[in-house]
Amino acid sequence: MGGLYSEYLNSSKVREHYNYTKETLDTQETASRQVASAFIIILCCAIVVENLLVLIAVARNSKFHSAMYLFLGNLAASDLLAGVAFVANTLLSGPVTLGLTPVQWFAREGSAFITLSASVFSLLAIAIERQVAIAKVKPYGSDKSCRMLLLIGASWLISLVLGGLPILGWNCLGHLEACSTVLPLYAKQYVLCVVTIFSVILSAIVALYIRIYCVVRSSHADVAGPQTLALLKTVTIVLGVFIVCWLPAFSILLLDYACPVRSCPVLYKAHYFFAFATLNSLLNPVIYTWRSRDLRREVLRPLQCWQRAAGVPGRRDGTPGHRLLPLRSSSSLERGTHMPTSPTFLEGNTVV
Repeated sequence: MGGLYSEYLNSSKVREHYNYTKETLDTQETASRQVASAFIIILCCAIVVENLLVLIAVARNSKFHSAMYLFLGNLAASDLLAGVAFVANTLLSGPVTLGLTPVQWFAREGSAFITLSASVFSLLAIAIERQVAIAKVKPYGSDKSCRMLLLIGASWLISLVLGGLPILGWNCLGHLEACSTVLPLYAKQYVLCVVTIFSVILSAIVALYIRIYCVVRSSHADVAGPQTLALLKTVTIVLGVFIVCWLPAFSILLLDYACPVRSCPVLYKAHYFFAFATLNSLLNPVIYTWRSRDLRREVLRPLQCWQRAAGVPGRRDGTPGHRLLPLRSSSSLERGTHMPTSPTFLEGNTVV
């Protein structure tokens, strides 16, 4: 074990593993790669800004301090950190990769796995919350806040452990034949284990939502109210977008496990699949603000304040650059009841 950790600062190990798994190495920074990297960094900056606005909106308004919005805020936090991790990954990719030590490489890739894990567990927490709030009609009260925060903390702790397993020793240093082609310092067994865990969790979430829909459709009017269905549609859209964005990346990782080294050329294009997956973190805040009129108003407040400071006149319609009406406080949405003061979720421009 001591010999394994002694290799963590060996700057030649990363090149050795890439030489074994890759047909060619990126030793020069081309113009096309620079353009692609700049585009990805701009995209990631947009991810950070979007999710930061959602976090500020949830934090500053007590109306959103209920279980559902705190879990959405936790998902926004994981997306924000994913954007930061993707920026670091992009800056440390290409020719820079070959100059990294194994511990630096593990930190680069592990940060992305940690944020991905946090997103998956956040989706699981949201599904559990919907099950509790809708299927059993039992909302989180003030006495349950500690339990809710413990659930969020546990999801991050598990994510840290899961993403940190390679740097703790579950890697292929000294065992080149066990290395992944997409992630040359990760053991194929580790990659398969992570993808399997995520797939099982996502399948369980889908099954849970199907059950919730069946319960809601067959329940009394208070449980199956329009706002309850609208919120359920919102979190279902979030789940669906996550699966669509990450399914190609999961598929390429499963193919990586099945293919012998250098036998599947498509694995050398895996960065395109992961770039597509980053769109998930960009789209989530758009879904939140598109579906919730109240959250959209709160998210747009910083922009509205900036335009007011710039001397742009406003109106009362709640759009950017216009004066926003104060939000009324209520958490009835979390109870699945239909009250006009609760956060409103939309279908397009029509309140449901």
